[in-house]
Amino acid sequence: MSQEQDLERKQHRKFAVACFNLTWSLMEQKERSEADDDRMLHTAFASRFHWGEIGTPLEFARGEWLLSRVYTVLLQPDPALLHAHKSLAICLENGYGDFDLAYAYEALARAYALLGHKDKLGLNLNLAKEAGKKIAEQDDKDIFYSDLKTIPGYEE
Repeated sequence: MSQEQDLERKQHRKFAVACFNLTWSLMEQKERSEADDDRMLHTAFASRFHWGEIGTPLEFARGEWLLSRVYTVLLQPDPALLHAHKSLAICLENGYGDFDLAYAYEALARAYALLGHKDKLGLNLNLAKEAGKKIAEQDDKDIFYSDLKTIPGYEE
């Protein structure tokens, strides 16, 4: 790899991470303006783009998950569902389990909750719970189940 290619990879990684983190910060804001919402969506797409240039399917799955989450925050269930399905497909195609598979099902459950599809919500919540049991790191598992409980219609 040339120095120029190495520098380009480092820049893509830097921007991918920075855009992911900014997206997350915007999602966590209590009050967002329409401009903040637009910025949140654009930074999620920017993160996914940069990972698409240099990442692995794992980063692609996480990028699709982030897009799905942003669309649920924006109350747009159809694109949320589209990106949740993409995240899950990447996880299944590549044998990813643990944290990433659990969150792919979480994204589907969240999108179906927004759509009001109770049967598909319940199915994907159950799949998420089962996948969550296999998360290796306890801290990750705790965070996952805490997030899962924020989905409308969640039941223990």
